[in-house]
Amino acid sequence: MRFAEGFELKCLAYPGREMDYDCNSQVPRGEHNGRQVYYVFGRYPKNPDGDRYPVLDFVLCHGSFLNADNAYVHKNKSFRGIGSYGDILVRDRKMYVAPTPFALAEGTAHRRTLILPEGHPVDDDLVEVGTLTRREVDEVVVAYNFDPRTNEIDTTRVPNPGGGREHDFKAYRVAGDPTDVVTLRDPNRVLAELNTAEATDDEED
Repeated sequence: MRFAEGFELKCLAYPGREMDYDCNSQVPRGEHNGRQVYYVFGRYPKNPDGDRYPVLDFVLCHGSFLNADNAYVHKNKSFRGIGSYGDILVRDRKMYVAPTPFALAEGTAHRRTLILPEGHPVDDDLVEVGTLTRREVDEVVVAYNFDPRTNEIDTTRVPNPGGGREHDFKAYRVAGDPTDVVTLRDPNRVLAELNTAEATDDEED
């Protein structure tokens, strides 16, 4: 039997940037055009011993673990009129940055871990090592405005129709691998660390 699936690979240097990753012009999602989407994260040594880059740890997760919304459709837009002669084009090509499973969950470091929605079929040789429950926020951003005179961005938030809804996921390991528990980290702490990392990146830029 053949299944319509998609996999996106993300390689992360360690030590280095591991809290988040660039999604380029599309937010992560669990389904696209009827296909289930999975994200593969692997960390490799930033300064290897020799010319080999071994995989230190590995997480394969369903896209819905990173984002439960499959409805958003990204489109690049543009307008002309910037500059003293009014002929410079601005392309609103958005860049999305999402947290990695290494930021969201404890117990993934130096292990091989599979994270799937609860009820997702799995093979018999997989061992369950944790339940992770992600809760949708009460408000979501639906618009933003950028002022080129001040370089400031203002966002517009509205109540999230799915606010408070919980999404349960199961963590698995291959039989024979260590079975230490995988748990979800405190979302407020994760958000604070992501904001700190972003502020540091902005200062370096």
